[in-house]
Amino acid sequence: MTDPADRPAAWRDPQTESPQYAGRDREDREVSYRTLTYEVTGRVARITFDRPERGNAITADTPIELADAVERADLDPRVHVILVAGRGKGFCGGYDLSIFAENGEHPEERAAVTGSVLDPVVQARNHDPSGTWDPMIDYQMMSRFNRGFASLLHANKPTVAKLHGFAVAGGTDIALYADQIICAADTRIGYPPTRVWGVPAAGMWAHRIGDQRAKRLLLTGDTITGAQAAEWGLAVEAPAPELLDERTEDLVARIARLPINQLIMTKLALNSALLAQGVGNSAMISTVFDGVSRHTREGYAFQQRAAAAGFRTAVAERDGPFGDGKR
Repeated sequence: MTDPADRPAAWRDPQTESPQYAGRDREDREVSYRTLTYEVTGRVARITFDRPERGNAITADTPIELADAVERADLDPRVHVILVAGRGKGFCGGYDLSIFAENGEHPEERAAVTGSVLDPVVQARNHDPSGTWDPMIDYQMMSRFNRGFASLLHANKPTVAKLHGFAVAGGTDIALYADQIICAADTRIGYPPTRVWGVPAAGMWAHRIGDQRAKRLLLTGDTITGAQAAEWGLAVEAPAPELLDERTEDLVARIARLPINQLIMTKLALNSALLAQGVGNSAMISTVFDGVSRHTREGYAFQQRAAAAGFRTAVAERDGPFGDGKR
């Protein structure tokens, strides 16, 4: 290799060309995910939620697979930035709550965790209003979901979430852990389950948009548009839907021009301030209250209505008085 002093912008050389990687060719392992896809193009690792027929709803597989994909990208010396998006009509519509709300069992969506706290059947039984609720079975599950989603925040490399269509309920638990959010102007973002049967377990809202605006959303369960999210500082940009792909590619390309070590050092320095605010404590408290909210008198009433009339009907009845019941 020629002397860096003799070449323009030698600091933009791929990390794989540094002496530490000499003769160490990387072999990509083949992994088949159930809820997402993973690919690397150039310097960008692309993680795409891939259950469009279910609104990319979160299952027990999702946090495990997301964390695995993020770790793959973090360890890949080719990758400078990690982009997370959703296939289909929206980014993510939240948890597949029909598993719990309708007391359903979905073996086709079962992760390889049968008989553990991540087993959907175990959780469905723990949500049976006629039984005894074990709050720590609930917490063990939800804290691990948070841990998987938080891999976006704790990854060494920068993470970008591209939102379109809808990013609601548990979908925001994922998106708000990303270092950067870019969304279409007409994206709907919020946490309607605070109206009954839910508290944002990730606890990231106040850290991202401040106390008062977080309360404005969560004390009503209202959603905001992508354009308003950009005005409030939740998103860095909210282009027109037809420009979202172009603007996202421009953003990740600009990030990817920086050396990996510069990106890691800058993210660590900035994350130190965020972590000092108590992100971990917020997640713990929010996760506990999320479980409690599903086991109150009102929470049980919502669950029993969902079991009798269907989850969609219960949600429509919950949201109807707020003018967004048809979402």
